Amino acid sequence: MDKSIKIYIAVLVFILTLILVIDRDQPKPIDWRPTYAVNDKIPYGLYVFDKEINDFFKNHKVERIPDVTPYEFLDSKYNEDTLVENYKIKGTFINISENNTIDEQSIKEIFYFVSHGNNAFLSMKTFPQYLLDSLKIEVNSDYLNANKTQLWLANKKNKKYTFAHQLDYYFSKIDTLNTTVLGYQGAKPSNTKDINFIKVPYRQGYFYLHTQPVAFTNLNLLKADHYQYAESVLSYLPKGDIFWYTKGQNNETISQSPLRYILAQPGLKWAWYFFIFGMLIFIIFNAKRKQRVVPILKPLPNSTVDFTKTIGNLYFQEGDHRNIIDKKIIYFLEKIRTEYLIDTTKLDDTFIQKLHHKTGKSETDIQELVFLINEHRNSYHGSLEEDLIRINNAIEKIIH
Repeated sequence: MDKSIKIYIAVLVFILTLILVIDRDQPKPIDWRPTYAVNDKIPYGLYVFDKEINDFFKNHKVERIPDVTPYEFLDSKYNEDTLVENYKIKGTFINISENNTIDEQSIKEIFYFVSHGNNAFLSMKTFPQYLLDSLKIEVNSDYLNANKTQLWLANKKNKKYTFAHQLDYYFSKIDTLNTTVLGYQGAKPSNTKDINFIKVPYRQGYFYLHTQPVAFTNLNLLKADHYQYAESVLSYLPKGDIFWYTKGQNNETISQSPLRYILAQPGLKWAWYFFIFGMLIFIIFNAKRKQRVVPILKPLPNSTVDFTKTIGNLYFQEGDHRNIIDKKIIYFLEKIRTEYLIDTTKLDDTFIQKLHHKTGKSETDIQELVFLINEHRNSYHGSLEEDLIRINNAIEKIIH
């Protein structure tokens, strides 16, 4: 191994070892992203809620919807075979996310699902505009100069739960004739009171809308008595099956890369990056050519054509036209025998027909050439130079 390569490898190993030693005792940084993903154990994931959902909905059947849109799921459950069209399922559709992740077509299907005597529970900061317009409600967001927010439900107990968050989304406008207020929120110490949980009827069913999905995250379900608030909110939902939409939480996607596990682990990720970096250094310093330049050798010239031209000029200058004619006839007949496998002993009508079929050339041109060859062989005394030109032109028509 080259000495310089050994030096590069030693430096790379030293740097990698130094980084690992420095990074060994460093605490892993907390991921504060609000993913609301069921597989995330970070503060704002729904891992705990996913594991405890059966305790939240006791005596309920919970079905997760992880792979399709609400429209695809609900439309597949619609029964058109009966006289009275209805859904094959009954219960409550729920979705908990940071912001709206439901497309408009799915929202319309949810409305249709609710109109058939079912319910929908949506906990998010921003709701679909189609839903807000249809239910005549508005959501507002104010900056609150407070470090804590209190949440409570509109019941007789009126117990308040203090969250160490600035929860500023609330319902600023509702249809007071049809909407039931189920919960409030307020900032400390300003003691504001805003609506954050409502129940809105729609035909034969109800929408339950909640503006604080953070109450269902890992951080709050594991902190103090905050899980009681989540239980109280969900207790308002009617009895029946639960259909939980978990796809696309905060645009959650699963990487299809074969390196996804390596890149997901900080230690393996940096080891991979250093490996790539080291390989690049190795390639750069070893990109020089290590062999002598191969000289370019010109191919030997083909002197056959030059020789043929020289001999042809010699015959032509000597005026030996008969000899040239004989050579061209011999060359022509040899080519016919070699390429087309035609007997040239006798140049008659049979020969003409065979050559016509195999070459596809004009039968008239072939007849003319055969006539000139036979005429020359019969020692016809004419202008030899003129005969040479005629026979040459006739041959060119056949073999080119």
